[in-house]
Amino acid sequence: MTNKILNIGIMSRLDYIQRTIAIAKGDYQPLPDEPKIWFESVKSMAQVLSDENQALLDLIIRHQPQSLSELEQLSHRKKPNLSRTLKTLERYGVVELHKQAGKLAPTVKATDFRVQFGLHHGNAA
Repeated sequence: MTNKILNIGIMSRLDYIQRTIAIAKGDYQPLPDEPKIWFESVKSMAQVLSDENQALLDLIIRHQPQSLSELEQLSHRKKPNLSRTLKTLERYGVVELHKQAGKLAPTVKATDFRVQFGLHHGNAA
């Protein structure tokens, strides 16, 4: 698997809303290398990319499970917990869940993360 870098941004909800409005109005044009995935805080990013979730991603890469049941056995995590975690990781573009032979199978889309943040109080762009 080739390493795919996911650009992540951290910005307060208010700044994110202001940025989105500026983009919609045409007042701000995001650069191509700017993050597409945003978190409200370093803490929220750390929860999604926790050590436990990184170990799960590594397990998926190494074993390429063909179903959540198979991943449940490999990871020793219950299916509801796995499903919730994988859906969160999918929402942030880290994994992709796809149907395969009637079963849901995870694929890791991002292996490396570049984080961009700063103190932008009131400055959305």
